[in-house]
Amino acid sequence: MTSTSPSNTSGASLVFMHTSSAHIATFNGLRDQIVPGMRIGHIVREDLLCAVRKAGAVTVAVELKLEEALSEAAKAGAERIVCTCSTLGGVAESADVADAHVMRIDRPMAREAAWIGGRVAVCAALPETLGPTLSLVEEEIEKTGRFSTVQARVFDGVWDDFRDGRLRDYHGGIAARLRDVAMTADVVVLAQASMAPAADLCGDIGVPILSSPVTGFQAAIAGMVPEMA
Repeated sequence: MTSTSPSNTSGASLVFMHTSSAHIATFNGLRDQIVPGMRIGHIVREDLLCAVRKAGAVTVAVELKLEEALSEAAKAGAERIVCTCSTLGGVAESADVADAHVMRIDRPMAREAAWIGGRVAVCAALPETLGPTLSLVEEEIEKTGRFSTVQARVFDGVWDDFRDGRLRDYHGGIAARLRDVAMTADVVVLAQASMAPAADLCGDIGVPILSSPVTGFQAAIAGMVPEMA
């Protein structure tokens, strides 16, 4: 089933496309902190991530439905569309959407991780997210011209807590696993935007823990808001 948030995308030049309605509050909160009063829109397509999980990969059908959703947002007036789903980010970024610039929320995070370099640990709550995020991080590392190693970790079992709305358990489960990861890493990448609050639960780890919402939001509004240009 297609799920669309109560927020009206009509008239919003910046639109965020999510695969969970839980992200609406996150990005509205960032808007209120960084650019109060700016109008943003939201599209929620839970069905797309469900289809990917069922198939085990992003299918052609999912690609077509995603491009259709992005194009509809552009027709409604969106000038910039940000895909907050890391699993679909690469597909969204390469979609053929007229009259709108499509971004993926996690590219600024991946770029920062690449410049920190060394031993980069990419952590995900869903296995389907690992491939797209690893490809993105490796792409950004290659741009630096420096050598870094990348390790991948999937935190099995925690996604059920997110799916069922147990966010405290979800973030706590991630934080507990991050301590082990950090022992063999120079920088930790949280592959999914939903994982971000877990970093606040383990601030004493001693290595940078990067997440996508803040840096992605700042990149999204750059050029749209004078002081962020």
